[in-house]
Amino acid sequence: MYKLLNKDGLAKRGQLHTVHGVIETPVFMNVGTIAAIKGAVSTDDLREIKTEVQLSNTYHLHLRPGDEIVKKLGGLHRFMNWDKPILTDSGGFQVFSLASMRKIKEEGVYFSSHIDGRKIFMGPEESIQIQSNLGSTIAMAFDECPPSLSNDRYLVDSVDRTTRWLKRCQVKMNQLNSRESTLNPKQMLFGINQGGINEAIRIEHAKVITELNLEGYAIGGLAVGESHEDMYRILEAVVPHLPENKPTYLMGVGTPANILEAVERGVDFFDCVYPSRNGRHGHVYTNQGKMNLFNAKYELDERPIEEGCECLACRSYSRAYIRHLFKAKEMLGMRLCVLHNLYFYNKMMEEIRHAIESGTFLSYKKEKIKNYT
Repeated sequence: MYKLLNKDGLAKRGQLHTVHGVIETPVFMNVGTIAAIKGAVSTDDLREIKTEVQLSNTYHLHLRPGDEIVKKLGGLHRFMNWDKPILTDSGGFQVFSLASMRKIKEEGVYFSSHIDGRKIFMGPEESIQIQSNLGSTIAMAFDECPPSLSNDRYLVDSVDRTTRWLKRCQVKMNQLNSRESTLNPKQMLFGINQGGINEAIRIEHAKVITELNLEGYAIGGLAVGESHEDMYRILEAVVPHLPENKPTYLMGVGTPANILEAVERGVDFFDCVYPSRNGRHGHVYTNQGKMNLFNAKYELDERPIEEGCECLACRSYSRAYIRHLFKAKEMLGMRLCVLHNLYFYNKMMEEIRHAIESGTFLSYKKEKIKNYT
């Protein structure tokens, strides 16, 4: 159940009550695609940096180690030693990114594994079955993610198929959640709004899926090549047509500036690989902007990545030392930067929640965003 606590303009401060605990929103979900955050980050680390939700990927876990194996081991929470909420995405985006290796049919998608080339089929029922085997807190509906610049005819056909698939996902989840053998019979289902950058198609689809009364709604198919201006325009058009009393999730977004802009437009769930990916390459986020620790000017810099930051890296190590680790190709450097970036994102979301509660979100956003634009 989602509880709306405060609003500041369109910005929402809420809580999603789940079987694995309460999610404080707005929230950034730390991305652990294969049940691990890249960069040697443990679940103990995730607790230390105040992670609210961990996100894993249906497609990748189905291929390796296999969702049936995860189920036999007690589900994803026990498998990775994480007792807080987990969201699993449906695998739709990964399947549709394999454009040269897949064929879309009404029943689902036939594709080849990117690992060994074996033939695989995944449809709405298969995706929900896999996510049920994983036992995640929130399962995402299986959808088609069309290229954002697709023509309107293709978008309409694609969105209609996504709606039909969503209804099949809902039926399958209701069936699975009624079985005694199901790991998490209180698994939630989020539907996904699609429609490229066509406002009319997006709005109509939002109205249709809202009628299904799901536990949450995502906006997919953005941050896939369109401009930031187009993304914000679509959010302004679509979010008012999604239920205010349910979580609104912008998939795959994004930079600190993207998140702040989307929160202002009423979005309260986010995920993105940026903080971990950038951290693995020595790029770190601070309140003064992004830094590249490979730069020579940090060779003798004894300051932490950011003064006042309470993450493990900033409490104990200097910029000069972390730069040395990267130059020496020592894994510790990568780990410290990933931890710092995830802490920065989680801390920023905490600050956003406080700002909405106090009615100061716009001034907070203005101050925070000036170094990221």
